[in-house]
Amino acid sequence: MRLRNAVLAAASAIALVLAVPVSADAAQGKFGYKYGPGATGALFNPPSGRCIDIPEATAAEPAFAPENITRSTATVFKDFDCDGEYYVLNPDKKASDRLKLRSVVFS
Repeated sequence: MRLRNAVLAAASAIALVLAVPVSADAAQGKFGYKYGPGATGALFNPPSGRCIDIPEATAAEPAFAPENITRSTATVFKDFDCDGEYYVLNPDKKASDRLKLRSVVFS
């Protein structure tokens, strides 16, 4: 009887571990943006709580028109290193071409 209980407990623990999402510290989904004439970029399943500089953004030309198709809130910043003016973009929301950004952090 004890062996059966131990096996059941072990099987339950394994099932629980497998049920937990693998990327618990990531914003599940896609964060898209535009840069340059007709060019688009995206971050897929970006990490949460860490500042991400937009790879294609430069000091002269920021990215623009962010689209947050993740499950997390994205805070986009006008400057690199999550500095300067910012805008909060809720999940499944898109901003206009007027919103410029160089970095983002996900909650």
